[in-house]
Amino acid sequence: MRKLWVCTLSLGALLLGASGCSKKTDQATSPVQPPTGSIVNGSEPCQSDADCVPASCCHPTACVAKASAPECGDIMCTQECRKGTLDCGGACLCVDGKCAARLNDLN
Repeated sequence: MRKLWVCTLSLGALLLGASGCSKKTDQATSPVQPPTGSIVNGSEPCQSDADCVPASCCHPTACVAKASAPECGDIMCTQECRKGTLDCGGACLCVDGKCAARLNDLN
């Protein structure tokens, strides 16, 4: 009986140890592509990207300083990705001290 218990315990330890160890495989990863899209420069001052927000509630095409942000609380927008807007990949940026918009380049 003791021999069976030792064999079972040894096999269990072996399986437990093997389950936690696996050979790491090198997976090819694609490099992160920098964002693309046209830049629309604005006139409102900023110090960082965080200072800039979309200039309109739905499908914005420009960015403004946070102090000039529109009230969008009760606005409902469509859920489409419109080309040439901040929708689906566009962003507000601070470029040379002014808020700017990087518009999406959807086809």
